[in-house]
Amino acid sequence: QVQLVESGGGLVQPGGSLRISCVASGFSFSSSPMDWYRQAPGKERELVASISRTSGVTNYADSVKGRFTISRDNAKNTVYLQMNSLKPEDTAMYYCKSGIYAAWGQGTQVTVSS
Repeated sequence: QVQLVESGGGLVQPGGSLRISCVASGFSFSSSPMDWYRQAPGKERELVASISRTSGVTNYADSVKGRFTISRDNAKNTVYLQMNSLKPEDTAMYYCKSGIYAAWGQGTQVTVSS
């Protein structure tokens, strides 16, 4: 079955950086576009970034454009989200998701606070 395991979250100060990862299994990773979502307490889950199957096309939410970078390594079945210039409003649980399958992982918590 489709499995997604996110990792790399933590506590970081405003202006800091963090890279989170998601290892996928149970499907053809290289054939699937991948997305990163986030959900803050009391808010709806929102799409943060997307990447095409071969990394040729990426898209970002306006709120993270210029600060976050999505990438993937198809040989490792892994998608990454590099987050720079972090702000307190980036605090959320971050989830990766296949653009084809409906499964969600457990998420990784990112907290931006001084």
